[in-house]
Amino acid sequence: MKEKIEKIIDKMKTRKAKNITYLVCFTLFFVMFAYRFYVVEAERNANVFNIIRNNASTGTPVNVITVSGQDGFLHEPVNIRNNRAYVAGNRVGMFKVGQNVGNCKISYVSNNIDLDTGMYVIKTSKCEDGLRFIENKKHGFYVPVSAVSGNYVYVVNGGVAQKREVVISGRDLQNVVIQSGLNDGDMVILSNVKDNQKIRVVK
Repeated sequence: MKEKIEKIIDKMKTRKAKNITYLVCFTLFFVMFAYRFYVVEAERNANVFNIIRNNASTGTPVNVITVSGQDGFLHEPVNIRNNRAYVAGNRVGMFKVGQNVGNCKISYVSNNIDLDTGMYVIKTSKCEDGLRFIENKKHGFYVPVSAVSGNYVYVVNGGVAQKREVVISGRDLQNVVIQSGLNDGDMVILSNVKDNQKIRVVK
């Protein structure tokens, strides 16, 4: 056995054996390098979807609402008990005699503050106790509260978001009524955007 091993070692020491070994090692190295180069090129050329890059080229998808001036109602909450409700001074101007409160109406709105509560008294006729919503009629452009930031909205202008200053005449928990600053047919953006940001309207 020892003699066989020595013969194999002697053969490996010959120039021919060394050349074969070098050739095999070089071939393996070349194959590994070529494979690695192929993988890198394949990854570089792959059409991998990138949402940020896609939005930069085609525009950020946004939801919009097309507005027009119209008559509508804001719904102001009041808590009625025994046909009476109390509201703060900054809200009393929203209520008027004759306004609907569900199936009943407002019969009286105090001009003076109630000394016991520090609030203004509103009286209703034949209203059930509990939380009710008074209809406050307004004319203007109705947009969701989420579309308004301070006294600004964003509208679609030639594929970009344009910041537009508006005048607000009222609001409730869901809607804001814009008195001026918008035009019929304007598309108000409901999504979160920045001024002059490239956008794409979602159909």
